Amino acid sequence: MDIELYLTVFIVLISVVSVMLTVYDKVASIAKKWRIPEKVLMMFAFFGGATAMYITMQIIRHKTKHKKFMIGLPVFIVIHLALTVYIIMF
Repeated sequence: MDIELYLTVFIVLISVVSVMLTVYDKVASIAKKWRIPEKVLMMFAFFGGATAMYITMQIIRHKTKHKKFMIGLPVFIVIHLALTVYIIMF
């Protein structure tokens, strides 16, 4: 297997988990139940789930007024794109 395949599998898996955590947090916020800590959501975003999490947050309108997420996630996305291009090119 090559690095591109490993990278793709990793990004897909972490993206799925990130979406699940984001949706759960939205449902829990409505139901006034235990929430996912913001630092956990940001950790999953940092490690590769930022794009999926950002899209999900926009669709379900969750945390869209939190600057930490609406600025932080796009920054992570740019970093991830730069790293991906670097890994593929070298």
